[in-house]
Amino acid sequence: MTLFDHTTLECSKLITQRYSTSFTLGIKTLHPRFHDPIYAIYGFVRFADEIVDTFHTHDRASLLERFKQETYQALEEKISLNPVLHAFQMVVNQYHIDREFINAFLHSMEMDLFDQKYNCDLYEEYIYGSAEVVGLMCLRVFCEGDNPMFDRLKAAACSLGAAFQKVNFLRDIRSDYQDRGRVYFPKVDFRSFCNKDKEEIERDIQQDFDNAYAGIVALPKGAKLGVYLAYIYYLKLFKKIKQLPAAQILAERVRVPDNTKLALLLSSYIRYQFKTI
Repeated sequence: MTLFDHTTLECSKLITQRYSTSFTLGIKTLHPRFHDPIYAIYGFVRFADEIVDTFHTHDRASLLERFKQETYQALEEKISLNPVLHAFQMVVNQYHIDREFINAFLHSMEMDLFDQKYNCDLYEEYIYGSAEVVGLMCLRVFCEGDNPMFDRLKAAACSLGAAFQKVNFLRDIRSDYQDRGRVYFPKVDFRSFCNKDKEEIERDIQQDFDNAYAGIVALPKGAKLGVYLAYIYYLKLFKKIKQLPAAQILAERVRVPDNTKLALLLSSYIRYQFKTI
């Protein structure tokens, strides 16, 4: 059984490495005891996201429903022949990750099956389920059963997840609209998206980043550098987006080059060593 457990965790690690260089870098800077649990969480959320965002030639609703039922079955039986779900259930059961977080996440994935305009309530509901609860799952791992710490850092973890998701929405506004028929931001019409719309969204994102930072500096030592690196990477991406006019955001996908990511890793490590974060 140990070999099976280890193999399924390796599958989640491979998924993370293939899909996200930034999160892989961030995870590598966590204490080694956190590596496998965070890979497992990423593998789970990535596969669910792939179902609704990528598999357009298949019955996505049916695939997601099957994934959802297999998730709950894995959690109850504490085993799955799906390596991603087996790795995830181990982490959920070991760290007592709240079932409500998983329910909210899967609900947001279901929301992505439908082309809909997001009002403020739906937007907040989607952000919570697609991003904030992922931060809360990771926080459960980092706190290692310290519930008072979890309660203190919960709001900041939600803000960090929200900031990441909203930056993704802003960066991907063109592809979300053209490929999937979605515009997540309330009251925003893609066809008339302008600098004023962009600046209003950016003010909201900046507030999330500001709220998140206080939580990052209060994280346990083994988690702080990795989370800070993800934070600083997304902040760099956000600053690049802020410098561009709305028309350019609609025309191209902004990214942070790999050499810049490595430079951010080095500068973050130096700040961490000198205890300035």
